[in-house]
Amino acid sequence: MSEFDDIRPFNDAEVPAVLRRVVADQELRRAVISMLMPRFKARWSWLLSPLIGVALRIQFFGVNTVDGFQRRLEGYLGRIIKRSTTDYSVSGLDKLDPNKPYLFVSNHRDIVMDPAFVNWALYQNGFKTIRIAIGDNLLSKPFVSDLMRLNKSFIVQRAITGRREKLMAAKKLSAYIHHSVVQEKANIWIAQREGRAKDGVDKTNSAVIGMFSLSKPKDRSYADYVKELNIVPVAISYEYDPCDVMKARERYYQLEKGGYQKARNEDVRSIAKGISGWKGRVHLAFGDVLSGDYQNDAEVAVAIDQQIHRKYRLFETNETAHRWLHECPDDPAPHWVPELMRERVAHLPDVVRPYLLAQYANAVESQQNAE
Repeated sequence: MSEFDDIRPFNDAEVPAVLRRVVADQELRRAVISMLMPRFKARWSWLLSPLIGVALRIQFFGVNTVDGFQRRLEGYLGRIIKRSTTDYSVSGLDKLDPNKPYLFVSNHRDIVMDPAFVNWALYQNGFKTIRIAIGDNLLSKPFVSDLMRLNKSFIVQRAITGRREKLMAAKKLSAYIHHSVVQEKANIWIAQREGRAKDGVDKTNSAVIGMFSLSKPKDRSYADYVKELNIVPVAISYEYDPCDVMKARERYYQLEKGGYQKARNEDVRSIAKGISGWKGRVHLAFGDVLSGDYQNDAEVAVAIDQQIHRKYRLFETNETAHRWLHECPDDPAPHWVPELMRERVAHLPDVVRPYLLAQYANAVESQQNAE
């Protein structure tokens, strides 16, 4: 086994065997039935399961490379974007070179759609698709792990508990990212922090930046090593977050009730809702390659944050939520707030409403502070 075999994406030689395993997975078939035909799940699963298996075999027939697998997904992603958005726009890619590798560091609002939107923008503009950093906490099901790694995801090992083991895993991840960008000329995507920004505050965790340089040889300067990674900040802006109500409830319980216990398969439901839920307008702003002579992790984190906050596209939902939260927080439904936003808040308890509004309003605060 190579040094990175336990965390890297699958390679072309592994694709046929992995797809055979995926197609035969009964849990995947049940998940497809639950998503597409929930009313028939209990009564007709015995009949639908083999039919789903046939459909999956047809869908992936003849696929024997990672690129082939991603091409089969292209149509699905295109339809998801068309059905869940009114507009999808991109800026800043004209400043980047499709023939160069980059380490894209973005804000994090959605588990699947953040890297999916970045991937779509790159693919449509002639760039190589990205290798995606994903936490092992999201890979509890074997078929999920297989599908993610087929789609160029690599694993961030978060379940490790021992201090020494954590350090070794972080060093391996650091070495893999550096090897991917510098040696294999591959594009990488990673979120600026572990977990989604459920409060709407997009702030880079300096520990993520620190991980990048853990594999740095002692005789290399920090500035040169970081510069070699071609770090590009990316600001992803959603007019509406499909998971905003779920996030608001979680934040309320964490801060007001002393903790929040996730329900079984809650991450899976968040993934499904984030994919299919209504997003309105979505904008991706690709920043400039970090080229400064940075001396430490904090300086790099600040540089990433400045670009993300300045380039983040504010929508009416952000501005009205900011006004609502700061001017009339007790008003249950100001008339100047978009109707869809009022509908989202209408069914929330009054004590939870500020947590939903903050998710949108804090982007305004961040941009004002950056300026």
